[in-house]
Amino acid sequence: MFQPSPWRADFPAIAALQRQHQTYLDSAATTQKPQALIDALSHYYSHGAANVHRAQHLPGALATQAFETSRDKVAAWLNAADSRQIVFTHGATSALNLLAYGLEHRFEAGDEIAISALEHHANLLPWQQLARRRNLRLVILPLDAFGRIDLNQALQLIGPRTRVLAVSQLSNVLGTWQPLPALLSHARAQGALTVVDGAQGVVHGRHDVQQLGCDFYVFSSHKLYGPDGVGVLYGHTRALELLRHWQFGGEMVQLAEYQSASFRPAPLGFEAGTPPIAGVIGLGATLDYLASLDVPAVEAHETSLHQRLLRGLADREGVRVLGAPQTALASFVIEGVHNADIAHLLTEQGIAVRAGHHCAMPLLQGLGLEGAIRVSLGLYNDSDDLQRFFAALDQGLELLR
Repeated sequence: MFQPSPWRADFPAIAALQRQHQTYLDSAATTQKPQALIDALSHYYSHGAANVHRAQHLPGALATQAFETSRDKVAAWLNAADSRQIVFTHGATSALNLLAYGLEHRFEAGDEIAISALEHHANLLPWQQLARRRNLRLVILPLDAFGRIDLNQALQLIGPRTRVLAVSQLSNVLGTWQPLPALLSHARAQGALTVVDGAQGVVHGRHDVQQLGCDFYVFSSHKLYGPDGVGVLYGHTRALELLRHWQFGGEMVQLAEYQSASFRPAPLGFEAGTPPIAGVIGLGATLDYLASLDVPAVEAHETSLHQRLLRGLADREGVRVLGAPQTALASFVIEGVHNADIAHLLTEQGIAVRAGHHCAMPLLQGLGLEGAIRVSLGLYNDSDDLQRFFAALDQGLELLR
């Protein structure tokens, strides 16, 4: 039975892609954008762009007001206690690098950083390189058979030398929610700071950072139906106070002399230079749009489509789904077929999926794989999208087998 998306028409690019005979199933990489966002960007640029926090003129005052209103909207979206706990960056990767450099002074040789075996490179490489700079031990938390962090082993590995625990909320490869409450609670008891990479998780449902209890939470706007070039770093007030500044210049300065300077606290102290003003304003418009939706209806739609995807993959001989996906995506390999070959044939038929290691190369290597195909869903997808995908997959398999 056909399952429509009630929100499909809100995303003009979907209709444009359809006219090009393209079916978009790569939303975990980046999402298409709602008309509300496009309108907000157009309004900002066509009604007078200006820099923020600097000028007293009217365009500057209006831009600053819109920029800071978006900060309030992000704080409300995450249920942060204070909008000053929200720092705008240029992406989740930028936010994680900010943390790795901003916390570096707190480490001594022999200290430990714990991450999981499924982390995206953005939540691996900043900590890996910090460990190399400071002679630290990078502890890798293993996974269970379902693609979740193995709690029993993790609780043994996170100990008194652990200074930071940095883990994903939702795996971008395996589609598995991670057992954050137990992990974060245990890490706090050991005196460690906790970092949650919410780049995938923030897209599905509403997440309360106060209830989650993490010290830091990061995400990228472009995966949450917002503009690219914008990231968010939430930090608990006491945790933000531990950060040292890592980029310098512009409005983050309180007082500058030739031989010394003093710097603002968060959030402006970590927003050196001109921020992505239009993008931040656009993210606020996107959050307004998302807040207007029927959340249970969105969740039911995504769940139903995801189940259709998993059933369809299970019905095809030789297809092996990685892990036990719970939300929005599935990665798979096909016995006797290279992932690049099937990806090429899908692309030729207008099916946009992702192939390769998905910026999680150590995870794929640990599974003994060179790569995998990933199908990921957005709220604009409908059952016809999946039908076209499976038809193209079947045709590709027929050619390759």
